[in-house]
Amino acid sequence: MWSIGELSKRVGVKVPTIRYYEETGLIEPPERSSGNQRRYGRNAMDRLTFIRHARDLGLGIDAIRSLIELSGHPEKPCETADSIAREHLGEVRERIARLQKLEQELQRIVDSCDSGTVCDCYVLRALSDHSLCESDH
Repeated sequence: MWSIGELSKRVGVKVPTIRYYEETGLIEPPERSSGNQRRYGRNAMDRLTFIRHARDLGLGIDAIRSLIELSGHPEKPCETADSIAREHLGEVRERIARLQKLEQELQRIVDSCDSGTVCDCYVLRALSDHSLCESDH
């Protein structure tokens, strides 16, 4: 059994985040010691590791909640989990596409700057006048 601080260090999740996951029902409320200290077992650590990994992949709390619920029913087909992952993958790809457009526009702005004086700075002009941008980013 671990204290909340020990669990935090083991899994790499901050203490307030663990408390938040408890409050929202993503992890079970822990047992309490005689001194009313939270005491976490292996199941809590496994669940917290799952949540942390899902968050690292960018999944939202609602998606994680659904995946946790699914994991409690090993006999069910995994099409819902697959659907959640595919939907998230689509969102990630959309974000990547937007970031690539942003990168291209920033590169164009930087390339257009001749590093003269501030009064002639293309970077500052482009930031002040969106019509100087080649694409909607």
